[in-house]
Amino acid sequence: MSKLQRKSLILLGLSFLFLGAMMWPSAQWTRQNVATLTKRHDSKMSPVIFIPGSSATQNRFDELVTKLNKKRGNKHSLLKLTVDTNNHISYSGEIKPRDNEPFIVVGFENNKDGYSNIKKQAKWFSIAFTALAKKYQFNNFKAVGHSNGGLIYTAFLENYFNRDDITVKKLMTIGSPYNFEETSSAHKSQMLTDFIANRKKIPSNLSMYSIAGTENFENDGIVPARSVEVGKYIYQGQVKHYTEITVTGDQAQHSDLPQNQADYQSTRAIYFKQDDQPNESAAKSRGLIRKTNKSTKKEVADKYFVRRFFFNVIDACPYLLIIRQLLGRLPKLSIALLGSTMVLFWPSATCSIASMFLNCK
Repeated sequence: MSKLQRKSLILLGLSFLFLGAMMWPSAQWTRQNVATLTKRHDSKMSPVIFIPGSSATQNRFDELVTKLNKKRGNKHSLLKLTVDTNNHISYSGEIKPRDNEPFIVVGFENNKDGYSNIKKQAKWFSIAFTALAKKYQFNNFKAVGHSNGGLIYTAFLENYFNRDDITVKKLMTIGSPYNFEETSSAHKSQMLTDFIANRKKIPSNLSMYSIAGTENFENDGIVPARSVEVGKYIYQGQVKHYTEITVTGDQAQHSDLPQNQADYQSTRAIYFKQDDQPNESAAKSRGLIRKTNKSTKKEVADKYFVRRFFFNVIDACPYLLIIRQLLGRLPKLSIALLGSTMVLFWPSATCSIASMFLNCK
């Protein structure tokens, strides 16, 4: 064997070692990621996540939570988070084991008003949401925002919520001023203009409820009713369902809205319909619950593994191109050896992939 041929073989071997070194961490990451996705897929937790308005703390919804828990034998847990300006999260309370619908309130150290602050708060909420999703592995949640909390949720959905493994099922905004103090939709604030421009990023399978309070059919003492109503230009036609609810009478003032009896009844009816249902075993015996064919953990894992496998192959393509360029100037013997190796390797890989597909029914 000539010196040039030996050099070619050494380079070829090093190329395969390099490719293997790149693929091994990817395979390990894939297995870990698949395990996480499978756990999230099987999760039964569906938390209700609240965001308070400006100048309000994470204690803003205490009275509403107390009312919602009052008629329940097994009360829902209450977990509170505060995100400071350095992205640090502090926790109080806990989620009890087997509580599938806990209450979670996310507040902010900087809870001031103004569009610039709302954009910052949406980013901070995204940090808190990512931490919650990682820790509790839920695959869906319900959202409630009071006042600016509804604006924060809107900014979050348009700019930060880009996940295919978690679904936001319902959103309720209470007295949220989508156009700030403006009383006419003809005069759009910069925030409303941005919200309308980015509305297509809001999940289309969402059910949205917008609640406005009126003391005098003009405003709730702080927020103009027309400013709440323009939320329809953001959500209506983009989400699956859009519903407007107007609250009048006692406790229709802006700060009282979260404790308003009508809001309490609306929240309970929209978010906790199952509270009035019989327990699962009794419901099954009466035929109220139908059995559904659910994927087994193995089938789910196989599906996720196949998907991630192809993503990793695509990610490896640049390295394959680099190897091809390195071999471009070598003698035909190196190309032939590479071709022979690929012929031996790919049928085995193809069989493995086909086997995984056959198991993903």
